[in-house]
Amino acid sequence: MLKTRVIPCLTIKDLRLVKSIRFSEHRNIGSYIAAARVFNARDVDEMLVLDLDAEREGLHPKLIQDIAKECFMPLTVGGGVKTLEDISLLLRLGADKVSINSAAVLDPELIKAASSQFGSQCVVVSIDARLRSGGYEVFTHGGSRNTGLSPALWAKEAEIRGAGEIFLTSIDHDGCMDGYDLSLVKSVVEAVSLPVIASGGAGNEAHCTRVVKEGGASAVSAASIFQYTEITPNMIKEELAKSGVEVRL
Repeated sequence: MLKTRVIPCLTIKDLRLVKSIRFSEHRNIGSYIAAARVFNARDVDEMLVLDLDAEREGLHPKLIQDIAKECFMPLTVGGGVKTLEDISLLLRLGADKVSINSAAVLDPELIKAASSQFGSQCVVVSIDARLRSGGYEVFTHGGSRNTGLSPALWAKEAEIRGAGEIFLTSIDHDGCMDGYDLSLVKSVVEAVSLPVIASGGAGNEAHCTRVVKEGGASAVSAASIFQYTEITPNMIKEELAKSGVEVRL
């Protein structure tokens, strides 16, 4: 059985580490290099980095290269990834996996091409979703564009096209520290056989345990909990282990 992972997420804007609430109100919380060093020292399972400016400005190679130098754990990088050349560049700069979001929705064939060229293990499809009156819907471009797609159906299509993993974020819960959206996570987990990383809402160890035990997530990603509380990734893993979840301690 694969062990459940705890994955800190660094979001970067204007070359500073930031944290958002529902994908807006980005608050400057310091240096992403310092944060990467802290998580590296704490021997986390993986780390995920999202460059929020890359969609508009293009990739920032030096930013990714600088972070990769501080990471001795698997590193996933996302933000502004639009082409196979982008993916190739990020992998050369030190990323182990690349997260594709808006570009995958606009051109689903990119998933298949990336999987064929680099291997499905490198391809993470990122899905940002909100709850609307008709159910959950996928949003792209930093949560600003409604696609009308169902997260579960889109995740299934991504799997068919060769994605190796789904990174699922609830925009409604992002930065709120009020718990993961269990219904959203469960709907996507039940639609695919891929690992699903749950993101958006972690405020304590119990939230992480619930999204794994009740939502079926294969991994938990979090940001605010590590910036605004004394809780560490290992504390979350210890709580998961107490509840019978297999983790790497």
